[in-house]
Amino acid sequence: MGPVVRLGRGLLGRWVRGARGGDRGSATVWVALTVATMCAVFAAVLGLGQVVAARHRAGGAADLAALAAADRALWGSPDACAKAAEVARAQGAELVRCSVAGEIADVRVRARFGPYGPTVRSRAGPARALPGLPAAVP
Repeated sequence: MGPVVRLGRGLLGRWVRGARGGDRGSATVWVALTVATMCAVFAAVLGLGQVVAARHRAGGAADLAALAAADRALWGSPDACAKAAEVARAQGAELVRCSVAGEIADVRVRARFGPYGPTVRSRAGPARALPGLPAAVP
């Protein structure tokens, strides 16, 4: 008969007898924590994306509404603001405030996207009417 091999407490011994140590099932806990962390990071990135999209949508709607109001500025403030509200609605936003002073239109627009509703201000008018700019060359 050959020599008898004794299995010690090393790695081979655990593998043969089965892992009955104190860390049994710890991989499940680590995987669960990793998945929960990844879900939280994903939710934060989604929320940040919605905030950025809402701000860009409101900015675009405000710019277009201000241009529409400035285009109608010579027809009077009520007509210019009505056109700005129409353009803002067409962009999926709402006109919060509108004022026309001479040829300059100043509007505030709110665009809802998810739970967010940023308000953006925009001004439009001829370049020569803006303070600090040289007169436009015809």
